[in-house]
Amino acid sequence: MIRLEDLVIFISAADSGSLSAAARQLDLTPAVASVGLKRLETELGTRLLARSTRSLRLTPDGERYLEYARNVIEQVEAGHAAVAHGRSTIGGTVSLSMPSDLGRNVLASWLDEFQTRHPAVALQVRIGDHVADMFRAPIAVAIRYGVPEDSTLVALPLAPANRRVLVASPAYFARHGRPETPADLARHNCLRFALSDRLHDRWTFWRGDEATVVSVHGNRSSDDSELVRRWAVAGHGVAYKSRLDVHADLQAGRLVTALDAYQGEGAPLHLVCAHRAMLSPTVNALRDLLRERIDGWLA
Repeated sequence: MIRLEDLVIFISAADSGSLSAAARQLDLTPAVASVGLKRLETELGTRLLARSTRSLRLTPDGERYLEYARNVIEQVEAGHAAVAHGRSTIGGTVSLSMPSDLGRNVLASWLDEFQTRHPAVALQVRIGDHVADMFRAPIAVAIRYGVPEDSTLVALPLAPANRRVLVASPAYFARHGRPETPADLARHNCLRFALSDRLHDRWTFWRGDEATVVSVHGNRSSDDSELVRRWAVAGHGVAYKSRLDVHADLQAGRLVTALDAYQGEGAPLHLVCAHRAMLSPTVNALRDLLRERIDGWLA
């Protein structure tokens, strides 16, 4: 495999007309420079420089190869510059995944605002509740509920105190009554959510330090959290949703809460990336805007 440092030695020697001069420019010993040039010639299977005790000149193959060698080094330097620029400015493409309900009904408008503020940013958005593999999927950052099971991921809090709440439409509660305790859910139609083929049918409620876990049943379940919310708004049953997902519905009166004497399961919202090198100025600016909007929205 051709080494970049050998290409640099070859170019410098060709430009200076001397391998010794090239070694001085690159702060190498003449022996190291000679080994690098010979290694490159061996890799290519040809002589690039004709050397004598007093002179050095390009061979015909060397003249042909010099242009390509320069292009390689220029492209590498351009790549380094692009990466450095991306680390110091807000812009470029960000691939982002986010949950269906929160993404469509809340985050989408905030992303519009973010691009209005930063028109040099291009977004590639994936919406869905499937938890993608950050190391395999073409995703730079993800907005997710819960704490990532993979401890190697970097999770930055957006709404660390967010929790689930039990909700239904006023019409549903008017017909069926409100549950007073978690055990009362046995007589209610519970709208359940499935994530990664696992049905979320055991709901936990806290009262002080005491947790109550109930197995719930109902005639509807879905792997789309937005659909579960729509069913609740339409009066088909009770749902156990992130407060962020239903905040606008609660404000508008489309949904109301129950079991208010209990505390729901924690549902912290995070911005997640595979490693800290992904935290570019663009990603940090996006995180700051989302935290600002969430804090103001819930105030």
